[in-house]
Amino acid sequence: MHAFRPLLRKSLFNLFAAALAVGALLVPRVANAEALLLIEADTGKVLQADNATIPWYPASVTKIMTAYVTLKAVKDGKITLDTLLTVSPTAASQSPSKMGLRPGTQLTVDNALKMMMVKSANDMAVVLAEGLGGSIDGFSVMMNDTAKKLGMTQTNYVNPNGLPADGHVTSARDLGILARSFLRDLPEYEYFVHIPAIRFGKRVTGNFNKLIGRYPGADGFKTGFICASGYNLVASATRNGRRLIAVVLGANSGTARAVKAAQLLERGFSQDNLSWLRPSLGTVENLVPVDASPPNLREEMCGGHRKRPASDDDDALIATNGGGTTGSATGGEAQVTFFTAGLQPPLMRASELMASAPAAAEPMVVYTGPTRTGAALVAAVAADTDQQTPPKARGKKSRVAKKPDAGSDAKTDGKTDTKTAAAKPAATKPDAAAKSDTKSAAKPAASKRAAAKSDAAAKPSDKPAEKPAASGDQTAKPAKPKAATKPKPAPNNS
Repeated sequence: MHAFRPLLRKSLFNLFAAALAVGALLVPRVANAEALLLIEADTGKVLQADNATIPWYPASVTKIMTAYVTLKAVKDGKITLDTLLTVSPTAASQSPSKMGLRPGTQLTVDNALKMMMVKSANDMAVVLAEGLGGSIDGFSVMMNDTAKKLGMTQTNYVNPNGLPADGHVTSARDLGILARSFLRDLPEYEYFVHIPAIRFGKRVTGNFNKLIGRYPGADGFKTGFICASGYNLVASATRNGRRLIAVVLGANSGTARAVKAAQLLERGFSQDNLSWLRPSLGTVENLVPVDASPPNLREEMCGGHRKRPASDDDDALIATNGGGTTGSATGGEAQVTFFTAGLQPPLMRASELMASAPAAAEPMVVYTGPTRTGAALVAAVAADTDQQTPPKARGKKSRVAKKPDAGSDAKTDGKTDTKTAAAKPAATKPDAAAKSDTKSAAKPAASKRAAAKSDAAAKPSDKPAEKPAASGDQTAKPAKPKAATKPKPAPNNS
């Protein structure tokens, strides 16, 4: 019996170790992970879920809720798209990305929404929040009340733009619910989530969602980025009347999130005929939330390994972080594992997605002031353009305009011009022609000596200048015209 005790202890130890290993696999891996979700827009059916119920920092995808609350108020008749809002000092002080309008500037709800959804303007989100809720805190209460009504049980809002704040969290699950609700409840305002570009004065800004105009059928929604969250994207696409919604949280770059969303959508459309082979994951509302803290990806996203500061409109391919094989492979060719292994269709590659420019589309014009049309709209756009032109640039234009005049005067030395005479009185005095000749002759000699002090060839160049002076009485005056003609090319070279 005693002989079996060591074996029994060893067996129990191995069993305990195996249990710990299994438990580690069952615990959600939040560090260096991403949250992925793919659902059907109409039914809410989950096609793929990976860390979809782990809390996450939403960043600027927060603005989907800001737009939802604002447009719901428009639909309910509380405000209109033409309602004028005012940029407050609080709104103007928001961190970029923003429009940068001065406090006191007025613009419509319509234009503020377009600026917020395309440029991800943080100041415009606050303008809308203050216009509807009276303050950031007041609007946040409206956002949280709406989230509860929609069944977003893992979401809490602190501000309308997603800038870092304690307690400002959501999940891929809740973002899928929000995107579905937007499409279901506000179909007449759906165009706000897929505007390809806006033109404000002389500035044109393309949508940060790189799928718009590139991925076939892409028709929404919104991007987001802060260091703690990584690169987030809620994206939708429609093919053959079937609409899918993809959520990607924590990607390594703006390109990576677009690639991953495209891969999710592509699989969803391609696997439609094989849905009976996949296990049923239920609907997005039935996904079970995970009680955990949101991962903080600040070091991974904004650490010293990056060659340039990260931002929401980052064009770089997936950053290489020196090893590690997480869900983001280097080079933009990450593959998303599907639940039906071995049945995947050919995946889209990052090169295929990003090789071509977005489809040509006319930017949507946005402007400050009240709603305008026709000539009044043209005048408003011109006024915004003028505001964007710095005074220094105007000064440079006036100075540049003078240079051609001076250049043309220099080329026409023989012509009498009052401007030339005023600009160069010493060079054009007719009564002192001899003096000007001697001065002009002396200047080249002086410049030659200054330029070639250490050159042995300087002495021979000085001697010819002295010989004509010594033989001035021996009818050697033709040398003077030669000396006088030498300075003429100088104005052309200056």
